[in-house]
Amino acid sequence: MPSLDNTADEKPAIDPILQKVLDAVPFRLSTEDGIDAVRQRLRDLPRRPVHTELRVEDRAIDGPAGPIPIRIYWPPTSPALTDALPVVVFFHGGGFVMGDLDTHDGTCRQHAVGADTLVVSVDYRLAPEHPYPAAVEDAWAAMLWVAEHGAALGADTTRVAVAGDSAGGTIAAVIAQYARDQADAGGPPVRFQLLWYPSTMWDPSLPSFTENANAEVLDAKAIADFSRWYAGDVDLSNPPAGMAPGRSENLVDLPPAYIGVAGHDPLRDDGIRYGELLADAGVPVEVHNAKTMVHGYVGYAGVVPAATAAMNRGLAALRVALHG
Repeated sequence: MPSLDNTADEKPAIDPILQKVLDAVPFRLSTEDGIDAVRQRLRDLPRRPVHTELRVEDRAIDGPAGPIPIRIYWPPTSPALTDALPVVVFFHGGGFVMGDLDTHDGTCRQHAVGADTLVVSVDYRLAPEHPYPAAVEDAWAAMLWVAEHGAALGADTTRVAVAGDSAGGTIAAVIAQYARDQADAGGPPVRFQLLWYPSTMWDPSLPSFTENANAEVLDAKAIADFSRWYAGDVDLSNPPAGMAPGRSENLVDLPPAYIGVAGHDPLRDDGIRYGELLADAGVPVEVHNAKTMVHGYVGYAGVVPAATAAMNRGLAALRVALHG
């Protein structure tokens, strides 16, 4: 498992194919033009259709502050009528302030096919209009809904995983802790957590924040701005575990985890540190540092071979965890 002794001198350059894509389609999660502009910038990113053969259905479920949109994906396999599929509850990224079911539609399709699993994507409330803990409350409501209604979808609710990228990875890590702590609330037991470049520590003193302060796609300033919008009135010097899961006082008995981080990402050491803490608590964990990748590399899977390989590595771990 990677450790925090990485140095800039040891780090290879950004993958040349990824760099060509970034040069051709520049994209930065900048807050300089305001919240509406950064949301539109994410929505406007060109996306190629993937796995259009899947059965997909949009629904709205009851949430603590009104309906929560979800999107359900069935994998292309056709199990016997007596067989139920494992299910992944997916939380999209976007700094807690942007992203929706459409921005991460392709990623969810790739997870459904790559892990041969049903996927439920959750369109949780966004900051700054709805600061913490709104997103977590919606995410937990979705988990409870899956526990209650999953069987009607063809899901085996004894084989549930949580997954997410960036802010969604943070939420997934929080929900894994919720599921452990609130098992008596009717939530499904979580078998696995797939965390793509999450923010878990909320500690800007980690080396990668300085090393990658001006990184492609996501820089340290944007992280600080998104964090402030999401936190609302919470003191960012001491965020609760529901916001920063790595600060939980108890990481024992959490489900096994796969944490994918990127070498050219301010959040690299954040994910690595969470992996170390999980391992220290006896939780089986694999941390993979895609050293030539940037934040958001899963979004380039299918276009950039190195990103595809990095995503497939995590999906393989997810598949094994859910299918044995």
